[in-house]
Amino acid sequence: MPLDPDALLDAALTQARLGNQEGGVPIGAALFSADGTLLGAGRNRRIQDDDPSVHGETDAFRNAGRQLDYRSTTMATTLSPCWYCSGLVRQFRIGSLIVGENVTFDGGGHEWLREHGVEVIVLRNQECIDLMTEFIAREPAVWNEDIGVSS
Repeated sequence: MPLDPDALLDAALTQARLGNQEGGVPIGAALFSADGTLLGAGRNRRIQDDDPSVHGETDAFRNAGRQLDYRSTTMATTLSPCWYCSGLVRQFRIGSLIVGENVTFDGGGHEWLREHGVEVIVLRNQECIDLMTEFIAREPAVWNEDIGVSS
């Protein structure tokens, strides 16, 4: 039975909400096994940990621990991944990527990932769009820092 992308995105959204409550960038992610078991979840913690490398996808990946093979796994993320996180998906050959939205930010890697065999599903989830729209309006300097844009 195929996995429900909206159900998998819920775990990532939970993380994005937590990040928002903590005053961080509201981006969450979760990594799942082929049968839908949650392996690890995480959120963008750049602000909370003062660490520019802790994006939602990297936090979820780290929290999942070592896996023997990632080809059958699915990464769900609330926002289109940046090139850094797209590289993580490609490097470890994660098989599927569920993207909550790419309206507020399109990381640019969707087609590149597809070309390398990753199934990419973009949902355009309204809560994901709203979280990022509100954050970008409230913290434009932090957002620009997050995506590598100088002010």
